[in-house]
Amino acid sequence: MSFLAEHSIWVFLVLTIIGGGGAAFMGGRSLALGWKPIGLLVFYMLLLGAGVRFIHFALFEDTLTSAYYYVVQTALILGFALLGYHTTRTNQMTRQYPWLYEKTGPLSWKQRN
Repeated sequence: MSFLAEHSIWVFLVLTIIGGGGAAFMGGRSLALGWKPIGLLVFYMLLLGAGVRFIHFALFEDTLTSAYYYVVQTALILGFALLGYHTTRTNQMTRQYPWLYEKTGPLSWKQRN
């Protein structure tokens, strides 16, 4: 048993990182494209974390009510969602308001002089 997965690191990588992380990244991207607040993103990722935990339970008989694994998996999912949200928001701001903002990195922008 590791600190990330109950049974197999491969199950964790496929379900949580690839499946849940991919869905979270796209969810964050979608919310940014709709100009939704970041608080809504956190709420949705808490629900997605519960869904990923349920899939671990249903397919691989992991513990459904394990608070530790739920928190670890949801934190990783939230990280992917924030990455998708901020990369999309940076591109939006610099593409739609090029006279006001310039990109300073993949996750940030600054006001033009």
